[in-house]
Amino acid sequence: MFWYHNMTKHSYNSVRTNPNRLLWEDQPRTYKNYPNSYTKYKLDLDTEEDSFLYHIAGLTEKKTYPSGEYYLRINPSAGALYPNELYFQVRGIEGKKDGIYHYEVESSSIVLLQAISEEEGIEPYFGYKTAMRGYLFLVSAVYYRSSWKYKNRAFRYCLLDAGHLLGSIEASALLKPHAVQMCYRIQREKLNRMFGFEERECFLSGCSMAVPIPHQEVKALEFALFYVEASGTFEKNPLIEEAYEATAELKACKKGMKAPKFTYNTTTLKETIFNRRSQRGFNEGAITKGQFNFIMEMIHQPILSDCDEQVTVYVIVNRVLDMPLGLCKEGKYIKYGDFSRKAGYLSLEQYSLSMQGAVTFFLTSSSENYQALYQKAGIIGHRLYIASLYLGIRCSGIGAYYDDEVNVFVENDEMVLYALAIGK
Repeated sequence: MFWYHNMTKHSYNSVRTNPNRLLWEDQPRTYKNYPNSYTKYKLDLDTEEDSFLYHIAGLTEKKTYPSGEYYLRINPSAGALYPNELYFQVRGIEGKKDGIYHYEVESSSIVLLQAISEEEGIEPYFGYKTAMRGYLFLVSAVYYRSSWKYKNRAFRYCLLDAGHLLGSIEASALLKPHAVQMCYRIQREKLNRMFGFEERECFLSGCSMAVPIPHQEVKALEFALFYVEASGTFEKNPLIEEAYEATAELKACKKGMKAPKFTYNTTTLKETIFNRRSQRGFNEGAITKGQFNFIMEMIHQPILSDCDEQVTVYVIVNRVLDMPLGLCKEGKYIKYGDFSRKAGYLSLEQYSLSMQGAVTFFLTSSSENYQALYQKAGIIGHRLYIASLYLGIRCSGIGAYYDDEVNVFVENDEMVLYALAIGK
């Protein structure tokens, strides 16, 4: 999969010789709404289950600009383009009809797409032989929402944003509390056809927040939904579609068997999830060593997963009290010195973030399963958001950087997946 990654690298020259010129009249919609012929249930935030669903992907704030009104969501997205959609199966949840639903973000509703019986469901598409009580989530990508702005590199953003959405599910599940397992070995092709995506939308992953129902075998549910427009406008991108097909089949996956252990106060965590925002700049404030250690502990918690790929975390320490300036790899210093300006330059010269922040993170990997490892980077990124904001520290994800120059600086040749900065 290195070919796609290499073809979509940024460099000092590439961002100056091949700038994106946006056609605003072609800007895609960021909401998918099924017709009113489907049964829709408005979320009631006073109920536990609806509040849980809302804290995965709900709308939290409206901003007004000359170009129009924009709504921010609980889950972050590059450029606020929100290329991902959320679907889920419910089985055995009090107050919910067993069935397959779509999360309709614009109306804060869930849409019943297909009822299920005790004998049938989508469990077999996740690899389960028995019925599962709880939620089975599916995350898709409407890639043109992102490629409209980010062109060929958009598949990276779709995967990172999908990881953030999985991270949002993990964070919201802590309010119940319940463990979540990431599921990448789903039957993508079959599910894409059943949901009527017609190559303009595609499933990337799933996750399970469910337990087996003893002695209740289940057959694969067969259905065929008609196509529902998810972006309004559309322009085919052969490179992204080829990259998706080339990475859909996972190979030699190692499972993540250990559950994470988080130490959040539920009330404060709920406020943190709702108030999450991406910072656009920092004021060169420092954080404490204790805060840094807490954040590092939270992002390095294991991830329950059916394909747990290795992701390496590099940290540039700019402003952490009682810690030397320098570059760390997985918590150990490999270089000492003031690299704040270098961090700003590497992050596509976003100096107000990586240079003025307290800590800059670069995530890299040489693993083979591209979709799984990139979404894992998004999950780690979301954990960084939650842990930082829980402590009153701001965070910003940075999907654009000078790929090869980051490799030279951190002294590896792995794929650079993500950059993030935290600070005050």
